[in-house]
Amino acid sequence: MGVLSELIKGLKVTGGTMLRTIGGSGAVTIEYPKEMRPKPQRFHGRHVLNRYPDGMEKCIGCELCAGACPAKCIYVRGTDNDPEAPTSPGERFGFVYEINMLRCIFCALCVEACPTEAITMTHLFEMSTTNREDGIYTKETLLMDETGKVPHMFPDDELADMDELQVADGWVRAAAPNGLASYEGVRMWQGTPNEANWDPEPSQDIRDGVGQTEEDDG
Repeated sequence: MGVLSELIKGLKVTGGTMLRTIGGSGAVTIEYPKEMRPKPQRFHGRHVLNRYPDGMEKCIGCELCAGACPAKCIYVRGTDNDPEAPTSPGERFGFVYEINMLRCIFCALCVEACPTEAITMTHLFEMSTTNREDGIYTKETLLMDETGKVPHMFPDDELADMDELQVADGWVRAAAPNGLASYEGVRMWQGTPNEANWDPEPSQDIRDGVGQTEEDDG
């Protein structure tokens, strides 16, 4: 009898939710991929290798990202910079950079480990492929160009020009050094050549609209 009553109780919840959804109130589904939800600022999507505003590569080939990766999906091989035409501001740069997206768990530990903010994460998560080779992202498909545009793995894909791929700043912009409140509102990182918003993350009160008056909103 107890099992039957629990079953009936569960069916009431399911039936009530279904009726609300059919009636158009409280629906939580969307018509994906025709409609896409906005991504949170700290969304962990496809990686990108950044450049400094002057166009130089941020990666110094230190391999700390590869060492921090729990899935062992990152391979980096650094080499010395040409003194006459350096690729990065450091002594070395990432000559080879590969990420096996088939193994990546999108934990962003590589972003935390990077001392130069060379690797960040975009909002793009649609990366399905028809073969395993296309799941290996090389430096050619990870490194933004000198204008700040992030290359797509498949240039002919309809998602190639979507904003999700160009937002490479969200994850690092949302992280203050050591989480100290004294750094709130202080920019502690270098930007990139693109037009992404690299300003400090606003306070939680501002984001949530706490304490704002009608006059402030107007």
